[in-house]
Amino acid sequence: APHILIATGGRPSQMNIPGGEYAIDSDGFFAMTEKPASMIVLGAGYIAAELSGMAQQMGIKTTWAYRQGRPLRTFDTMLSDNIVEMYQENGVTLCPEHVAKEIIKNEDATFTVVFENGATHTAAQVLFAGGRLPNSQKLGLEKIGVKLDEGGFIVVDKFQNTSVAGIYAVGDIIGKVELTPVAIAAGRRLSERLFNGKKDLHLDYDLIPTVIFTHPPIATIGLTEEQTYEKYPDEKIKVYRSRFTPMYFALNDYRQKCEMKLICVGEEERIVGLHAIGIGVDEMLQGFAVAIKMGATKADFDNTVAIHPTGAEEFVTMR
Repeated sequence: APHILIATGGRPSQMNIPGGEYAIDSDGFFAMTEKPASMIVLGAGYIAAELSGMAQQMGIKTTWAYRQGRPLRTFDTMLSDNIVEMYQENGVTLCPEHVAKEIIKNEDATFTVVFENGATHTAAQVLFAGGRLPNSQKLGLEKIGVKLDEGGFIVVDKFQNTSVAGIYAVGDIIGKVELTPVAIAAGRRLSERLFNGKKDLHLDYDLIPTVIFTHPPIATIGLTEEQTYEKYPDEKIKVYRSRFTPMYFALNDYRQKCEMKLICVGEEERIVGLHAIGIGVDEMLQGFAVAIKMGATKADFDNTVAIHPTGAEEFVTMR
């Protein structure tokens, strides 16, 4: 064929420690037919965060262990600080700076995870969520010269072209932004370019909105506060924050918080980052993402009349 598209995606990585074969992965989590009484989740990324919250909400006594001092390290600190606080309130046992060294299968069919710091935790199930690997093996790519990076991901340019003419790649196989809608968007633009004459059409990977389906959800687009100071060292930067209890919990004994942040750059206060955690923020993000993609400023948000009573109105009333 004149055109070949590689979209073989990725797969969960496996634990390379003694007893690592005892740990299930994210596929194994959804293949479970019985609910374990307890579970240890290993990993610091969004898959570990989502499945830890899901397991706890299903009534599984959950322990979440991760390598560094905080999870979700590539996201804004405000988000990781809040998810740690909220998960602890929900009963999740959090174990920062815990690196698994060995998994031992016990006679009672439980598993004990031994950590490098000497700690041990025992549970009915162990789940490893330590990232994903590209499905680039056994395709014969090396025979035709398709270039891979060190992690085995296919190297592409902004038009999804690989190093071989007529061969393209989209989705998790390129390791850029591993989200289903991103793969769909890139594929649609590629087909328009190849077959409908839109020669310059390509996916812009900047300002892609992302939701982590934790409990509660996290919504984020653009730069973190740390990234903003690194990228704009000579610019005026202003950060707006709001922390409140959504009205959803007004008559509830449990009053879960919601926190939002806007990061603005320059005299015009162009919004370069929007971050939120709390009930409903996943649904809020899509519309705000359109505005930010179009270059919205804080003044644009201020000039938009708030819809009361909603959580979303906090984004247009921050002072």
